Amino acid sequence: MPSLSQGAPAPPSGAGAPGSRFKLAAAVVVTLAAWGSAFAGIRAALVGYSPTHMALLRYLVASLTLVGYAAAVRMPLPRGRDLPGLAAVGLIGISFYHTALNYGETAVPAATASFIIASAPVWMALLGALFLHERLGPWGWAGILVSFGGVGVIAWEQAGGPGGLAVGGPLLGPALAVFGASVASALYSLGQKPYLERYSALQTAAYIVWTGTAFLLPFAPGLAAEAARAPLSATLACVYIGVVPGALGYVTWSYVLSKTPASRAGSFLYFVPVVALVVAWFWLGEVPGPGSLVGGLLVLAGVVMVNVRATLERRGRLVSPAPVPSPPVRAGTAQEADRAAVRAADQAADRAAASPGQRVGQGQPD
Repeated sequence: MPSLSQGAPAPPSGAGAPGSRFKLAAAVVVTLAAWGSAFAGIRAALVGYSPTHMALLRYLVASLTLVGYAAAVRMPLPRGRDLPGLAAVGLIGISFYHTALNYGETAVPAATASFIIASAPVWMALLGALFLHERLGPWGWAGILVSFGGVGVIAWEQAGGPGGLAVGGPLLGPALAVFGASVASALYSLGQKPYLERYSALQTAAYIVWTGTAFLLPFAPGLAAEAARAPLSATLACVYIGVVPGALGYVTWSYVLSKTPASRAGSFLYFVPVVALVVAWFWLGEVPGPGSLVGGLLVLAGVVMVNVRATLERRGRLVSPAPVPSPPVRAGTAQEADRAAVRAADQAADRAAASPGQRVGQGQPD
């Protein structure tokens, strides 16, 4: 699932027309439905496929779908110097993420997995603080603790107590796999940032999907035999999550990003776990327990706290109060002239102390 940090151009002047608003709302609904249904689709496909074969088949379908779209719009190929970086992001965000998530969902219910994956922005904030020296204030740290507490509540309920999470316990491997997928999602979001400055959101997604699929090709042996034995429902589920969440979701998301600021678009993604819960209920008959619901709400609350902190800091950097002009000095009034000089010096010092990123138009991108 793409990250909240994907950049987007400013909305076009006609974005407020009723037709444009309807198209934007439709794109948001399709994106949420596509990505929210992916978790249940994975569980349905795992009935007939191993985690690795299912990841490969899903992204072969997604890659072919995106190839058709790219040919229709004459999408250019990426620059050669960008290929190593795109391949690294594809390895983490497609190959590892989906293999780990598929393995985790062999034991973790769909809605529960979606709540854990929703903690990815918290991992992004933590990794940024540890490795990129980004400042994380008390509000941000509190959000991280709340989110991790929610993940702990979910894990406790799924394990049936501490025994299930002990070394050798039945849930330890799958739970760690979903947590690892959440971290991979955060690394994917951080890693794609430079490429979103050079390519559109759809182009970046297509390049990463293609390179990530290439890293899954070593799992091809045995896929044909497994597909021949798999129930038709499992194969159809795999094709569905390849076409709809894996390809269509990226196309509609790129449209959303092109029509609305990324900070606003990212807020829609908070509804993905809710959609995943409803879809898993109707498709698979999975009803999450009270611990998963409480833990999921804590995860989302922590993500909101971290994002609110980032939004407030970004606004503080981008919007600086205009200097208050000094009143005119009457000639011959020495006292007033001295006070005006002191005020002007203070204002000049304040402006000189402000970092370049704190001036209007020079803040960090979303």
